[in-house]
Amino acid sequence: MELRQITYFLAIAEAEHFGKAALRLRVAQPALSRQIKQLEAELDLELFERLPRGVRLTPAGRTLLAELRTVPSQIDRAVATARAAS
Repeated sequence: MELRQITYFLAIAEAEHFGKAALRLRVAQPALSRQIKQLEAELDLELFERLPRGVRLTPAGRTLLAELRTVPSQIDRAVATARAAS
């Protein structure tokens, strides 16, 4: 799992839409979709239920979201701590 995939997953989960998340992240929607497919393949589970208009998190996706929500702030904290130590 890459940080980029985590960022993409969080954005899609918040927007509940691949296209809206792609606009927010300023990436092409096909690239975003590809990264999520790769993440789902790596984890061997589906994170989103694809709907005609948008997506909905699967139970596995909701669980992953709950665990990953703090990752961006943990990274910011780690960088700040490292800078303070230097």
